[in-house]
Amino acid sequence: MNTSESIRYIGVNDHEIDLFEGQYVVPNGMAYNSYVILDDKIAVMDSVDCHFSKQWLDNLSAVLNGRTPDYFIVQHMEPDHSSSITAFMDTFPDTIIVSNSRSFGMMQNFFGTEYADRRMAVDEGDTLHLGQHTLHFITAPMVHWPEVIFTYESHEKVLFSADAFGKFGALDTDEDWACEARRYYVGIVGKYGALVQSVLKKLSAFDIQTICPLHGPVLSENLGYYLNLYHIWSSYGVESEGVMIAYTSVYGNTKKAVEILAEELKKNGCPKVVINDLARSDMAECVEDAFRYGKIVLATTTYNGDIFPFMREFILHLTERSYQNRVIGLIENGSWAPQAVKVMKGMLEKCKNITFADQDVRIMSGVNEENITQIKALAKEIC
Repeated sequence: MNTSESIRYIGVNDHEIDLFEGQYVVPNGMAYNSYVILDDKIAVMDSVDCHFSKQWLDNLSAVLNGRTPDYFIVQHMEPDHSSSITAFMDTFPDTIIVSNSRSFGMMQNFFGTEYADRRMAVDEGDTLHLGQHTLHFITAPMVHWPEVIFTYESHEKVLFSADAFGKFGALDTDEDWACEARRYYVGIVGKYGALVQSVLKKLSAFDIQTICPLHGPVLSENLGYYLNLYHIWSSYGVESEGVMIAYTSVYGNTKKAVEILAEELKKNGCPKVVINDLARSDMAECVEDAFRYGKIVLATTTYNGDIFPFMREFILHLTERSYQNRVIGLIENGSWAPQAVKVMKGMLEKCKNITFADQDVRIMSGVNEENITQIKALAKEIC
């Protein structure tokens, strides 16, 4: 994981965690990344979760080889990266802590001190010289907290990107980057696409050869791939052609309609059809799929004059993440007073650039021939 002889990795893997941020399932754990830049002056980049403070400080000690850090750069104050700050500052009482003014205010809230006697506040465009290596600070507000900064090291052309370009999963597991990075981005950063776009424009001015995020692997090859995905995600663009169907079904009738629709979509040449049962699938993965594909179909029952709870939760996840630029088809099932289409449209009405299919499907308990005709029409319209 070391990027060079001068930039060393000292992060840790967490296989004890079950839910990241108390909600995201992480079967392959999490990595909390930290780095050291060795030069005339030494800079440590961020800390790790406090449950791993000793392991992290041991990793740091091995790299320092008897030297003492001159600077401790704090890019992000979320506790999985900041809760070992006090352990570090107690261990190295002469080290200067470097961050922005918002971060120092958060340190006061978390730790009861702003380290006023040994701190350096930096802002957009400020630099810090270590010797051969020079750090350039870039503000990245709401990616995904307001205090976040990125740091560009100009000698080796390395971007320390805080939580950006991170992913779920520890570093000692082998898994596809895009799948878990997409789920991470959509779940945690997705609401702030416009601000991510702003930071990407700033980054275009730098010659970046390596990206060092606070989660996931160091990225040093084919960086255009990762940057392009971040552009698509943050602009709410379509990453993959296809249709995602999200449904809830109580007694199987709505599920039957979804299965018929999936077959009709394939007959009409749809390149990919993804089906998610919202009651049984991981909600974060369902939300990820909704942002990945350009067309979705929502199918649910009327329930207590509203919609089935899992569908309501799903739509809330979409709207709070600024869901937009999509084509949406709707299927409802209501045995005596169907309301689901009306409710779903009402929940989605504030989303930007949403086009609803003209053909809705209304099922009254069981799927009948009229419904099949409607489903076929919907499939043709969606494709």
